[in-house]
Amino acid sequence: MPSTFDNAWFRTLSQLAAVLLVALLMGLLIDHPWPALTVASLGVVAWHYWKLHGVQQRLTARRRLEPKQGQGVWNQLDQLLYRGQMEMRTRKLRLLAMLRTYRAAANVLPDAVVVVDRNQQRILWFNAAATTLLGLQHPLHRNAPVASALKDLPMAPWLAAGRNAEPMTDAPSPANPELRLHLRLLPYSEDFWLLIARDITNTMRVEQMRRDFVANVSHELRTPLTVVHGYLEMLDEGDDPQWAPILEEMRRQSLRMTRLVEDLLTLSRLDAGEGLQDEVVAMAPLLAGLVREAEALSQGRHHIVLEDTAQVDLRGANKELHSAFSNLVSNAVRYTPDGGMITLRFAHETDGGVSLGVHDTGHGIAAIHLPRLTERFYRVSNSRSRESGGTGLGLAIVKHVLGLHGARLCITSELNKGSQFVCRFDADRVLARKPLTYARTSR
Repeated sequence: MPSTFDNAWFRTLSQLAAVLLVALLMGLLIDHPWPALTVASLGVVAWHYWKLHGVQQRLTARRRLEPKQGQGVWNQLDQLLYRGQMEMRTRKLRLLAMLRTYRAAANVLPDAVVVVDRNQQRILWFNAAATTLLGLQHPLHRNAPVASALKDLPMAPWLAAGRNAEPMTDAPSPANPELRLHLRLLPYSEDFWLLIARDITNTMRVEQMRRDFVANVSHELRTPLTVVHGYLEMLDEGDDPQWAPILEEMRRQSLRMTRLVEDLLTLSRLDAGEGLQDEVVAMAPLLAGLVREAEALSQGRHHIVLEDTAQVDLRGANKELHSAFSNLVSNAVRYTPDGGMITLRFAHETDGGVSLGVHDTGHGIAAIHLPRLTERFYRVSNSRSRESGGTGLGLAIVKHVLGLHGARLCITSELNKGSQFVCRFDADRVLARKPLTYARTSR
């Protein structure tokens, strides 16, 4: 069935043919057919151009013109244009309503939201919280460069990192120095970035209270635990053999509590950033010491191998790095069955950095536990941790020490196939040293 537009087109063509036919007949009557056809054709063209001019006016007019009623193709075209204009207006109103809703929702968010032009690095839009947290003002900072509008923050290198920009934690607020902010950069298209700033002042205050509480409690527990452990060592179970296992268990638990308190104090010191020195860490003797510690803890029950292919030193805190690496090595020895292999591998990375990996052939860890391994007191198996004497804080200390050195802890493991704990350091932590070949294998 033909459409309405097809019918209108057929009707217009019929009218054109009728006009030309009438002109031809009149031309024959006056014995001048060709001039009559020419005049009629020019009239038809002029009429169509006049209609085309009307369509142009309708398209360029800022107001919507009601279409005239008719059955011709031009009338149908006018009606279609009017319908398209009405639909476009409806969509525009709907989009404007959605935009106002989104802006209203963004303005009530407690976090500062700033839309940034990626190419020019200019501020395109920001919500009300950006005024409170970042000090941005309308219309002063509209289209202003981000670096100049937030000059109190290191924005230029942060924006230069783009998609690889790490969150900026514990940053002072340009509007109020007493506020602490957590900033994130989210590229959501090729041309625009979303800068989000969150007020973490209360969170940091609570975290500081928690750290102070743990540090104070741990410090207060150290003295009585030392006294209790000292008196336990003085007790002699020779007079009554039935007390021997009891006293031995008390000594073991006393040592475990002492190690727990020491680990808590270490974490508290790391949280406070105390005692960290930026020095040259000689890796050759440090690795040799780790192998000796592993051998002493293993008592010949494991095959221990050291591979030092990097032949470089590190820049950092010697004591803290040794503590972190020692934690990984002791964990590998504790959780690897007798006869298993433990490999310490110090090697170069493709990005110019280096990595120290501890690989074992132990029981392995299920994938569900891997994201939470570095949480404080998180245990994969409580019974196994109690048997090995672990405190549940070793990997938390490792992660914290590496974080203070700008390094990362990468963990991969598979059940019954062992685990790999790899500490990755960036190139700026690598220092050259004289070539040194060290390899040691023991059973």
